[in-house]
Amino acid sequence: MPLPSLDDLLATLRVVRLPLNTKFRGVTYREVAIIDGPCGTGEFAPFIEYGPAEASRWLGAAIEAAYAGWPPPVRDRVPVNATVPAVSAAEVPAVIARYDGCRTAKVKVAEAGQSLTDDLARVAAVREVMGRDAKVRVDANGGWSVDDALAALGRLSAFDLEYAEQPCASVEELASLRMSLARNGIDLPVAADESIRKADDPLRVARLGAADIAVVKVAPMGGVRPALTVAQQAGLPVVVSSALDTSVGMAAGVALAAALPRLEHACGLGTIELFEGDVVTDSLVPQGGSLPVIRPEVDPALVARWAAPTDRADWWRERVRAAYPIWKATVRNGS
Repeated sequence: MPLPSLDDLLATLRVVRLPLNTKFRGVTYREVAIIDGPCGTGEFAPFIEYGPAEASRWLGAAIEAAYAGWPPPVRDRVPVNATVPAVSAAEVPAVIARYDGCRTAKVKVAEAGQSLTDDLARVAAVREVMGRDAKVRVDANGGWSVDDALAALGRLSAFDLEYAEQPCASVEELASLRMSLARNGIDLPVAADESIRKADDPLRVARLGAADIAVVKVAPMGGVRPALTVAQQAGLPVVVSSALDTSVGMAAGVALAAALPRLEHACGLGTIELFEGDVVTDSLVPQGGSLPVIRPEVDPALVARWAAPTDRADWWRERVRAAYPIWKATVRNGS
């Protein structure tokens, strides 16, 4: 891959601020930077709290998209799940209705300020709306201790869950929880997300037997190719998920899912439905429960409509400046 200069990246950098229709990760909008290159547009959108080292991997994913492109697909559509934020049970039907044809739902649980009672009501509502033949998975984002996870999942498993995603924060806790679930007769697979995408060694989860399923996201892995390598080396079934991306970033997730030799689970690539706006005219939203393997074109008018304030655009430019030398050193070292 050619190494673009910092000036190359900053010359095409545009920043948008997109409103969300539901609070997600404690925010009501998402700021995203996009860059253009010979292969198209890439998205740079590490969450605000991430430092330069972590953000450098997200920059690598944006540069790969813009300057190198992606591996060829082995399928032309990718099944996706509905995503249910930590809303009240009463709001669940409206959320599910946004996801055309999806027969899998991921439900957020262990939200700060909420209780297990809230989680049970939310998951019960999802199961009621979607029916017994649908697949329902829960995502705790590492919010429970091992004991709390065991107690919560013991009760939530009554809703016939597909798996529990990142119920505890650390790899060691996940491994301990898997054993505790088995000892207590709770047949519930565990999926690892943060323990892969935020880890210095993303394969440690597999080596320690801490998960049954690997959740892989393109941007935190540094691009489609690095993510594909991790997915293959982990030796676990893979669920490709998004990081609250626009359709530009979502296309990278779809490209990864389309390139996987095996795809056994619906992917978490339906989060465009959480946005009130996008930077493309034909957003990558589920139709009939899946997404097409395409790369939508950015609409300059929409970029202008959702343009972030000047001070925020300047802040993102500085963020690229901080992340760029770390990314460049990583590429030169071959890591």
